[in-house]
Amino acid sequence: MTSNRPYLIRAIWQWISDNNLTPYLLVDADVRGVEIPRQFVEDGRIVLNVSASAVRDLELGNDYISFGARFSGTPMDILIPVNAVLGIYARENGQGMLFPEDEGGDAPPEPPEDPTSPTGGRPSLKVVK
Repeated sequence: MTSNRPYLIRAIWQWISDNNLTPYLLVDADVRGVEIPRQFVEDGRIVLNVSASAVRDLELGNDYISFGARFSGTPMDILIPVNAVLGIYARENGQGMLFPEDEGGDAPPEPPEDPTSPTGGRPSLKVVK
């Protein structure tokens, strides 16, 4: 299955926005593919206001989040791989969700081989009456 992170980000963004609060993204700035203004990164992370009034052309996609924003008056295009998002929360009350840093991509790890199964691979189920 694909990662549930982009779906959760979209849902929580909508929930925060519907409650007239300000959605913030916490982003790991060191993940490959993150295109952000580096001068605002602290301890390898950046917090971004992604409210409808703060950004333009916000796209919360399955692979990337992109939008245009102003930083110190300078317009910039922002690109964030979804796996770089560490959390989304409301500025006003902190309600939201944090994601694990060590998720390691969209694909789940391969299950360990089970030497007791007939194929030596995944265990199988059988109906017992």
